[in-house]
Amino acid sequence: MRNITLWCVGFALTALCATANSATFRFDTDPFAGSTAPNTPGRQVVMGEGSINFSPATDIFSLESTVFGVGSSVNFINSVAAGIPASGVNVIVLETFDNDNNPATPFAAGNAADLIASQITTPGPGFFIYFNQGLDLPRLVFSADLNDNTADLKVLFRMTNLTGQTGRDTLPSFTASNFVITTTVPEPSTFFVMLALSVTALCFVLRQKHART
Repeated sequence: MRNITLWCVGFALTALCATANSATFRFDTDPFAGSTAPNTPGRQVVMGEGSINFSPATDIFSLESTVFGVGSSVNFINSVAAGIPASGVNVIVLETFDNDNNPATPFAAGNAADLIASQITTPGPGFFIYFNQGLDLPRLVFSADLNDNTADLKVLFRMTNLTGQTGRDTLPSFTASNFVITTTVPEPSTFFVMLALSVTALCFVLRQKHART
């Protein structure tokens, strides 16, 4: 019994340490705020992303569905471009690293989005991770429409610890567990809170009055 107890304690401590060592990188604001992207014809690539250290073994991207319009489910694929399905995905890790159509141009967010759009036939917003050839690191990008090769893009994060060949080799290790899509329930307005409190107080007064009669 003592050995079992010690094993349970050890397992709990291991789980606690794993949780403590993980990091969550959250994005919950309008991805195109401050830009002209939604109102400018053609694709706009909005940068200004955060630089982070990300470990696929432990870390998580937390993405707010109410600002991205992607629903609440993570529908994930990690594949080369040719393996991306025509529909049913909203989070993609793209294991294509080179711009085969124009080798002289470094592979960037627009090239990755074009490859994805050539595979997906169902309109809808989503996210993708790709390896930027010029920066030599992976970036997480939001696309207003994965199916549209003119859709606006917002670069959310660059992963500065995954550079070079190490970064390329790490891409296949990303899984659906690295992504969470959350839905924040709006807080009730002050007016409705005060109204509810007033109704509760009135009911209490009436009940007390009725009890005395």
